[in-house]
Amino acid sequence: MDEQTVIHNTFVIERSYPKSPECVFAAFAEAAQKRRWFAVGEHHDVEEFEMEFRVGCPERTRYRFREGTPFPGVTLTNEGRYQDIVPNRRIVTASTMSLGDKRISASLVTVEFLQADNGTDLICTHQGAFFEGSDGPQMREAGWRKLLDRLEAELSGQ
Repeated sequence: MDEQTVIHNTFVIERSYPKSPECVFAAFAEAAQKRRWFAVGEHHDVEEFEMEFRVGCPERTRYRFREGTPFPGVTLTNEGRYQDIVPNRRIVTASTMSLGDKRISASLVTVEFLQADNGTDLICTHQGAFFEGSDGPQMREAGWRKLLDRLEAELSGQ
């Protein structure tokens, strides 16, 4: 049999934030706030970030990697669609990611917001299919961990 062309993977990341579920949910739901922690980064320039936070509607982010990165000048595009939204409880998004003109993955991400004694427990479940030449499950999980760190910093500033 030939080399596997698709790698399937699921990972779960749990975090606790000292803010209400409404506050943490809003960081995903409000475009300006989400752009700050989800799209902006030190290794790339944001060329496009748009989202319409309703079931069935799109979210699209496009970055161009800066010099000094593994892919200088290359564009990374993430296109998703909201599959389910339960205010202050759950968001489910299906998305694809492309590096340049090459599709590298398809993902289903579920983010749950649970009331906790000291704020919110967030559970992020990522189910992915990674294609040849993709970043792979380990890099994607590391990316989500960094994003959730950035979310923590965003929430600290409120």
